[in-house]
Amino acid sequence: MMEDLWQVAAGVFQVWIFVVVFLIMMPAMFGLSLGVTGVYIQILVQILEWATVRIQRGRQEQPSVPVPLPNGIIERAAGSMEEEMVQRRRSQSLAAGEFALSDAIYFYKKGVESIMDDQVTQRFSSEELASWNLLTRTNQNFRYISLRLTIFWGIGVFVRYCVLFPLRITLAIIGLSWLVIGTVLVGFLPDGGVKQWLSELIHLTCYRICARGLSATISYHNRENKPQKGGICVANHTSPIDVAILASDGCYAMVGQIHGGLMGVIQRSMVKSCPHVWFERSEMKDRHTVTNRLRAHVAAKTKLPILIFPEGTCINNTSVMMFKKGSFEIGGTIYPVAIKYDARFGDAFWNSSKYNMVSYLLRMMTSWAIVVNVWYLPPMTMKADEDAAQFANRVKSAIARQGGLLDLAWDGGLKRGKVKESYKEEQQKMYSSIVVGQNSSTAPPTGDTEDTVHTG
Repeated sequence: MMEDLWQVAAGVFQVWIFVVVFLIMMPAMFGLSLGVTGVYIQILVQILEWATVRIQRGRQEQPSVPVPLPNGIIERAAGSMEEEMVQRRRSQSLAAGEFALSDAIYFYKKGVESIMDDQVTQRFSSEELASWNLLTRTNQNFRYISLRLTIFWGIGVFVRYCVLFPLRITLAIIGLSWLVIGTVLVGFLPDGGVKQWLSELIHLTCYRICARGLSATISYHNRENKPQKGGICVANHTSPIDVAILASDGCYAMVGQIHGGLMGVIQRSMVKSCPHVWFERSEMKDRHTVTNRLRAHVAAKTKLPILIFPEGTCINNTSVMMFKKGSFEIGGTIYPVAIKYDARFGDAFWNSSKYNMVSYLLRMMTSWAIVVNVWYLPPMTMKADEDAAQFANRVKSAIARQGGLLDLAWDGGLKRGKVKESYKEEQQKMYSSIVVGQNSSTAPPTGDTEDTVHTG
């Protein structure tokens, strides 16, 4: 009996190794796809569409099933402070320089709107879905609508936790192990073309294996605009895996703070074979040190393009928030990239205030899949009549338009901090100019903050 069990276990292990090595790793190393993931995604789409129809019918049959809240709970008035205040003052026939107590109503209304549903806080919670995607993130009450829906949900739990999760863990361990071992070995080679070629090959291969470990289906658009050496690649930031998504299609020099533990081991091994730019914690606080080191990297036109996420924190896949201007003071060509995840198959957003890295990766590896679109935008350079903050805002707007994301002026740093006094003063100056009758084109802050750049 025991011999039979060992034979069965050996057979399962052989099949497992065959699937991992020959059906996933080998195609990933050469950037090929056997089409299995595409078929899997098509099946998922059909199942989710069926579940949506069944839920809609179930709501009619069972009115007690709760309905998800809409994305916004209030309707905001369009228009700027200047437009609304000028219109209000004209209707009251107020002379220039004359104060009206009724002006306080505008600020009262804006304050209540922000308390109920401000534009910043809602960017750090998971993106709402139109219907349930058979995952635990959204309303679980839907699985009680019918027996068939419950069965599909149960099968999905088994597939995600007992089949996909072990497979993804295996691929992630292999990819990271190869990255550490390969970069350390390449680091012993003398500098030259061979070392650079091997380093780029190892990075590209390992990131592709890790991406397959998340069942990632990535669609790259406009590859003729891919970042070139000596340039700076800037992208909106949703998740730490943004790095793996972009690095699966090209090699980049990473920028970030030196960490300890496993992340520190990976960083120290990577820098042996490739000129990544890692900073000590004390250096990250010194904007001049950061800028000078990045400027020196860009000046060497043979080095890989730098990958930077100017938002400085993860945003929930619905918006692009303020780009810190430090990345745009370095000089050189900026290569914008827009990243947009399909939230139906899994929530890629990392809410670092709610989940640590281990919990986040567990959620990612037990989701259905990671489906993402990546757009390479035409390269951009600073114009003669604009400063770094204006240039950063122009790049941000281009990324938002291409990715179908909201273009917000607010600083993502408000996730953990308070509004700076300078922001309040700008609003006060704007109101003062309206009262005295001066035209003001002042806009909310668009990049004039600390310049420290961040990655995943």
